[in-house]
Amino acid sequence: MTNLWMKKNPFLSMWLSGANALVGSARAQATAAAKREVANFWTVALTPPKRRKRKARR
Repeated sequence: MTNLWMKKNPFLSMWLSGANALVGSARAQATAAAKREVANFWTVALTPPKRRKRKARR
């Protein structure tokens, strides 16, 4: 008697492949967004503050 759990299942294989591609894409986008946030944080933190213009006296 053959073990059905060990039999190849092309539909499950396709589903897992698609799910893996989706998760990989989401992970790549999340990593890119995190890197942008870190770069933005350091850019803002290391730039000197802008001088405020004085209001003209009347």
